[in-house]
Amino acid sequence: MTRDAAVYARRRRSWLDQGDSFKLRVLTRASALLMLGGVIMSGLVNGGHLAYDGSPWLLLPGKAAGMAGMAAQEITITGLEHHEPETLLSAIGVEPGGSLMGFDAIQARNILQNLDWVQSAKVQRLFPNQLVVEVKEREPFAIWQRGTAYYVIDKAGAAMSGLEASQMVRLPLVTGEGANAAAAELINQLAAYPELMLQVKASARVGSRRWTLYLDNGITVQLPERDWRQAIATADQLNKTQRILARGIRSLDLRLPGRVTVEVADSAAAGAQPANKKTVAGAN
Repeated sequence: MTRDAAVYARRRRSWLDQGDSFKLRVLTRASALLMLGGVIMSGLVNGGHLAYDGSPWLLLPGKAAGMAGMAAQEITITGLEHHEPETLLSAIGVEPGGSLMGFDAIQARNILQNLDWVQSAKVQRLFPNQLVVEVKEREPFAIWQRGTAYYVIDKAGAAMSGLEASQMVRLPLVTGEGANAAAAELINQLAAYPELMLQVKASARVGSRRWTLYLDNGITVQLPERDWRQAIATADQLNKTQRILARGIRSLDLRLPGRVTVEVADSAAAGAQPANKKTVAGAN
């Protein structure tokens, strides 16, 4: 054994031969240093000091997951029509290349199915680094105007976030309180009369009881609270037989059973005088 080796061997023996009190002091100081370091790191993290854009600390979980083969390297998303993949991934807290350690597929599915634009969702985690997400979006059905706000709604009347009403101008427009919940029944009924439906610019819910139709030529068609389906059929029939909706009238009032009242503008006064109301037909 060389001299240096002998000295090293003696030093090792001297450390091992130290008393319990010395070892306890060393361990206590080491624990205190570790605890202090943990407190400092926790403060930095909770204070957002390590979460700035481009921070290398933000990449550590993904790098560690990548080394362990558990990073999100292959993500497959199907079923999106109106929303972006980034919106979906953000909702379940996943980033491409990010960590999948601790990812719960069942919890992710529940999160997606609670989004107002998702009808159903399926999430599969394929170990170690694959994620498969299938969604079915709710179908935009109409635009609902409530005050000054516009919402895209589905057939059930539920508003869907992330969709701009201004980008879906071809959808029917309904207005008024409760119009969203009653829209599907009205629009489906109007669909049976395509010539009339093409002229409807908007439909307003009045007092949460009945509808008034606003046509693109400025005419209003007032429907009754009851038997409104028959009233729509009557309006369509009058338009086909008498072209009543193309005669420059102001309104067609179908609210009274068995009567059709037309409000006619006074052509001589060019609309400056009050309109004349005439009963022109009986509603069957």
